[in-house]
Order: sequence, then C-alpha cells, then structure tokens
Amino acid sequence: MGNIHASAVVEEGAQIDPSATVGPFCVVGSDVVIGPDVVLKSHVVLAGQTEIGEGTVVFSFAVIGEIPQDLKFKGEQSKLVIGKRNRIREHVTMNGGTEGGGGVTRIGDDGLFMAGCHVAHDCIIGDRVILVNSVAVAGHCILEDDVIVGGLSGVHQFVRIGRGAIVGALTMVTNDVIPYGLVQAPRGELEGLNLVGLKRSGAARADITALRAAFQMLAQGEGTFRDRAERLSTETDSAYVKEITDFVMGDTERSFLTPR
Repeated sequence: MGNIHASAVVEEGAQIDPSATVGPFCVVGSDVVIGPDVVLKSHVVLAGQTEIGEGTVVFSFAVIGEIPQDLKFKGEQSKLVIGKRNRIREHVTMNGGTEGGGGVTRIGDDGLFMAGCHVAHDCIIGDRVILVNSVAVAGHCILEDDVIVGGLSGVHQFVRIGRGAIVGALTMVTNDVIPYGLVQAPRGELEGLNLVGLKRSGAARADITALRAAFQMLAQGEGTFRDRAERLSTETDSAYVKEITDFVMGDTERSFLTPR
C-alpha cells in the first residue's frame, strides 16, 4: 500500500500503488485502482469502479466515481477511467457511466479541472482539456483534445466539442462545436475560430489561412451546413480543414452551432 494517512478510510480490495499518497480523511472504495505517483489531498472521496492514472493529483473535497445522476440508472456496472497527470481541483465531481452510454466515463491525460466542475456519466474527455471553475458537462458528451471551456458554462447532453475549440465564460452550449471553433454568448454562438489557440499550437500560416477560408464557406456557401462541409471536403488539401469536415459529417445526436 502507498503512503496512507492514519485518518484515511481505505476499503478492503482497493488497489493503491506504493508510490501514491492518500491524505487525511480521504475515503477510497473497494473497487478503486490508484496508479503510481497519484496524490489525494485531504477529504477526497473515490467511489465505484474508478481508475486513476499515474501522476494525477486530486484536491480536497472532490468526489470522484460516484453513481450517475441519472434516474434511469438501476445499479448496473458503472466505471470511471481517468488518465495520467490530471489536476482535479477542489469540489470537482465526476460520475461513472450508465448502461445506455456504454458504462464508462473516460478522462484523458494532462487535463485541468478547476474548482467545482462536473463531468457527468458516459462523457469522453480528451487530452489537455481545461474546464474552468464551475463548468458543468452533461451526460454522453464528447470533448476532444485541447478543448477549453470557460467558467460557469454548461454543455448540453450528447454535445460534441471538436479538437482545439474554445468556449467563452457564461455560455450554454446546446449543439455540436466544430474543431477550432470559438463559441461565446449566453446561448452559445459560433463566432469564429480559436486563432490564439491555433497559433500557440504552432499551426502554420497556410493552415490558418485555409481555415479562415473554410469558415467563410461554411458560413456563406449554398446548401445546408452539412452540404457545405461535404463540398469543402472534396476541395481542400488542408488536414485542419479536413478535420472539420470529417467532424461535421460524423455521427451525432445534435445539430451544429453554425457561423452567424
């Protein structure tokens, strides 16, 4: 067993790597698996079939792996898998999956989940995702790599947010967001591209130019939003633009936020 404070409650069956640290007054359930160099600050609750990857730090009063907040949940197998090197701050809640969503909630690597965030059942969260304070992500959502969601925002169930997109603070996202999109306003409007994020990630000028042109075509071209994306997919040689068109033509339970 790892470095476990005397006041912590660790149920029989829990698997804790010897290099992990469990702080004062933590509660670790019997089906929890804690990987190498994980740190639980004080008063953390880990429940259910929860796995936490190497180097993740969980701060005080977070409740991780409890049953879904879903009235359809009837006690079926419910799992939460958290990747490596995440920072899960105070009062964060993350729930396991449901039978209707595959039974697993997944969190990628290197994420930052600021104080008071909620990740609901059956969500798939990519790598390097940042959820700012008090963001609420509803069930069955997919947030791809490098997504940032601003503070006090909400994401409706079944919504997909594409890679590299950014959502401003105080925003309700009710429809899918294209990769590299910039969304803000109280009822989430697609206002442009996340140009700052693209530049910081090292995107070439030619790719940014191609994305700008693609965004204009999606905003003003003939036909439906999907029609424009299909046409664009045959005309572009930019991998970034192709990522957007593939996203638009992929399976989804929602419609899209479209350019104003």
